[in-house]
Amino acid sequence: MTPSLHAVLGSEAFWKIARAFYGRISQDGLLRPMFPIDLEEPIRNQAEFLIQYFGGPTTYSDRKGHPRLRMRHAAFAIDLAARNAWVECMRGALDDAQIASPFREQMMEYFERTATFMMNRD
Repeated sequence: MTPSLHAVLGSEAFWKIARAFYGRISQDGLLRPMFPIDLEEPIRNQAEFLIQYFGGPTTYSDRKGHPRLRMRHAAFAIDLAARNAWVECMRGALDDAQIASPFREQMMEYFERTATFMMNRD
């Protein structure tokens, strides 16, 4: 049986990704307005969600309930430009967190697919 990405990388890798991602969001003119002033809660939400999604503890769902990603993001205009900016912030976060192949590719496949799924505007 193949171990989960969480089993291989550990929780701290996902916290590094979330911190790096929001560091990039804080500098992005298109995406920054979609997030609260204080990014600590989004960092926590993302780290715990990614840990859970990639095979770790269910802390996110225990605290927040079902992820319901589309519902939680419905209030934000997510078009192709926003999707692409988000993907690039995540790609950069994986660089910053030094996530190596083949894990990087597995994660990027998920992030690109999910970012497309989140689009709610033409």
